[in-house]
Amino acid sequence: MSQAAHAPIPFELPAIPIRQILPWAVFAGLLFLIVMYFVSTEQGAVSMFDGTYLHELVHDGRHLLGFPCH
Repeated sequence: MSQAAHAPIPFELPAIPIRQILPWAVFAGLLFLIVMYFVSTEQGAVSMFDGTYLHELVHDGRHLLGFPCH
């Protein structure tokens, strides 16, 4: 039985354009903070909106992330 060996193909990793990624990273971070506010705090002790619609909308996600809501 013969063994075949191949030479690795040389490749370069592409450069990451930080200036193009930074605005999207900031946007994603702000979106994350807004979502976490509504999941963790809204309709709890402090609420921005009246009613329980928003609470019920994120209720299962709140339990999934370990936030108490009752």
